[in-house]
Amino acid sequence: MLYFSPWKTVLIWLAVLAGILFALPNLFSNTALQSFPSFLPQSKLALGLDLQGGVHLQLKLDRKELVEARLESVRDEVRRLLRAEGIGYTGLSGRGQNVTVRIRDTGDVAQAREILDPLTEPVAAGLLGGGIVREIVITEPEPSLFHVEITDDGLDYRMAQAVAQTVEVIRGRVDELGTTEPVIQRQGTDRVLVQVPGLDDPERLKELIGTTARLTFQMVDVSTPVEDALNGRPPAGTEVMFSTDDPPVPYLLETREIVTGENLEDAQAAFDQRTNEPIVSFRFDGTGAQRFGRATQENVGRPFAIVLDNQVISAPVIREPILGGSGQISGNFTVEGANDLAILLRAGALPLTPTFVEERTVGPSLGADSIAAGEIAGIIGSILVVAFMFLAYGFLGFIANIALIVNVILVIAVLSGLGATLTLPGIAGIVLTVGMAVDSNVLIFERIREERAGGRSVIQAIDTGFQRALTTIIDANVTTLIAAVILFYLGSGPIRGFAVTLAIGIVTTVFTAFVLTRWMIAFWVRRQKPKELPKAPITLVPSGTAIRFMWLRRMTFTASALVVLVSMALFATVNMNLGIDFKGGSLIEVQSKEAVADTGDIRSRLSSLNLGDVQVQGFGSDRDVLIRVESQGAGENAEQTVITKVRGELESDYEFRRVEVVGPTVSGELAQAGTIAVLAALLAILVYIWLRFEWQFAIGAIVATTHDVLLTIGMFVVTGLEFNLSSIAAILTIVGYSLNDTVVVYDRVRENLRRYKKMALPDLLDLSMNQTLPRTILTSLTTLLALLALFFFGGEVLRSFVAAMIFGVVVGTYSSVFIAAPLLILFKLRPGALDRDDSEKAATARTQAVDLDAG
Repeated sequence: MLYFSPWKTVLIWLAVLAGILFALPNLFSNTALQSFPSFLPQSKLALGLDLQGGVHLQLKLDRKELVEARLESVRDEVRRLLRAEGIGYTGLSGRGQNVTVRIRDTGDVAQAREILDPLTEPVAAGLLGGGIVREIVITEPEPSLFHVEITDDGLDYRMAQAVAQTVEVIRGRVDELGTTEPVIQRQGTDRVLVQVPGLDDPERLKELIGTTARLTFQMVDVSTPVEDALNGRPPAGTEVMFSTDDPPVPYLLETREIVTGENLEDAQAAFDQRTNEPIVSFRFDGTGAQRFGRATQENVGRPFAIVLDNQVISAPVIREPILGGSGQISGNFTVEGANDLAILLRAGALPLTPTFVEERTVGPSLGADSIAAGEIAGIIGSILVVAFMFLAYGFLGFIANIALIVNVILVIAVLSGLGATLTLPGIAGIVLTVGMAVDSNVLIFERIREERAGGRSVIQAIDTGFQRALTTIIDANVTTLIAAVILFYLGSGPIRGFAVTLAIGIVTTVFTAFVLTRWMIAFWVRRQKPKELPKAPITLVPSGTAIRFMWLRRMTFTASALVVLVSMALFATVNMNLGIDFKGGSLIEVQSKEAVADTGDIRSRLSSLNLGDVQVQGFGSDRDVLIRVESQGAGENAEQTVITKVRGELESDYEFRRVEVVGPTVSGELAQAGTIAVLAALLAILVYIWLRFEWQFAIGAIVATTHDVLLTIGMFVVTGLEFNLSSIAAILTIVGYSLNDTVVVYDRVRENLRRYKKMALPDLLDLSMNQTLPRTILTSLTTLLALLALFFFGGEVLRSFVAAMIFGVVVGTYSSVFIAAPLLILFKLRPGALDRDDSEKAATARTQAVDLDAG
């Protein structure tokens, strides 16, 4: 296996060169990249909102509003069709998804059935519905009575249409802002996701995309005083609307719409030449110009109203016919307000009023701090890992470090090539990959040492070490990859970024550890022809170590069982510090514009806003404050009101660095998705280990991993750390790491079962534990070094996530030795092995195996 043909060598280094070329653009500015030759890769990693600042919004369209609008539309259509044919009817009403109408004359029933029948014609849903959809079904429960029912399939089709139209309208509005690379996409059946990097004015964006912007032109009814309409009932065909003035002015308007915003061809912000005030000039298309011209020609001297979202913007009097198809809207606009209204009118109206169910805003200053913190943590973590590998393996550690550097380059190259977005959890994934990538090299090097201690030559030891480590490397990394894949499909936002980074890191780790490292060692062997393996400056686990782990199993089982029971009891009785991801509410990070933030003053100022439970605490430096406001429990829009009130109270003295708002709908979905993610990961890994090993191994691995998950949850309860969406990612990564460690141990147990067929199972497990102990300690220490760098230098946002990871690594290492392995005895892995009376033979076999291991 140490021979590499020339073409294999070329392919290996071409892959490394390609990785360097795809990663290189990240070192240059966009301006510098323009001077690069066109054949070179120029795509860079896109920075997530948490690194460069920006706004993440999730909007929900209300199905109930769609039903009401569709019901009114169908009712009006039924009325129009019957009136057009002069058919008398009574009792026309709508309720739920049904419109009911009774035909007065039984002789007209057949004709009514005929003219209403076109409503039931199916529509081709195309890509939106995937086939033919029947929107309307008409039944006659009794003579002369028609039930016109709107079907669920029809509503699903209309909702799909509404979501698609909303995406396009919002895209048109956001593009007008001139922001770079916004993301506007459909999410689920009734949601739209909007991400705008680099935007520092979330309130303007919310107002811009949350406004329905339905523009109508309607005549003002001057035949009846508006006060009479307010005190009584408006005359038929009229309605009362209020202006945008303060205080609002009521107007009595005809419900008939002269023309709507759908007939607008263009709208631009401008200035009135007489008053120099900001206005919005507009121009109708041909149909709109004709309708507007005819209406103004017939109503000279009467006022007409320009209505936006059921509010009167202005109500000028028609002095003369407006036949040119253009006009202007005035209404005490600011320059920005006029520009925003023009954007809204150009992009068109939204089909339904959206509700903001989730908001995550990161200010540019916090984004810059996050980038700096991530870079520092990455550099420190890498230096610690590189130094530790050299101390543990000497020259072989130097080779492993080259492989690690190439590994990171390949991860960045793949992310850049895919056009992926790098988030703060993504940086954590890269740093964690650096720590976990050491595991494969450690497995190989420890195997090589064992084979050399067993009497093989250096070349034979290296060759056999790589061969025997391959299966363990694949098994160990596949379990982590399963967790990453499930995290990607069930996670959202930055968590998916973490999963992508981790998954790519696993694949590149296998390549660099088993292909690149093997090539470099083969090259060294051919050049140097060594007689002995390189010596390491330090030895963490002396050769010949024979710790009796299984002798301790009763104590460790008892202790672990007690701790797990305590964790479950605490979880059931003590309220976990759930973040807003799971219980809804608002989280706001502010930074004082002065020297020091006054938390007491903030608390007293916010307590007067009647927001319920408000928590104010220091966060990081003495200028930073974290504010948590409980869920308002009054619908999705109530959470947005919280942010508006807090901004109004604190914006003059504090910079808003981060805002997260999660409504009750999203929080419930996130909690459910997180639970499903953990259970799905455990189930998938259970099946994999069952197929690769025996059922005892699969059950043992799941029990040990469940032990780790329960203890980690107990840690969150005891420490009071916030449990949020990132914590689910931490738990799933712990699942992968713990199983990685357990699979390595189990792989050695399986190998020794074949080698020592008559050795007592406890003795065999002790032997396996001692043989894998150097790898267990080295991998845990390198991973902890990377995580500690993140904990101390990665910033406050990641601290709870990394703390859970550190705890998980320690507990996972413990469980793979003291829980997973002893469970094989409990499950009677090899029946009869414990009942042998020949203890002397067992002791002799153990002594021989230890002596062989010690060389």
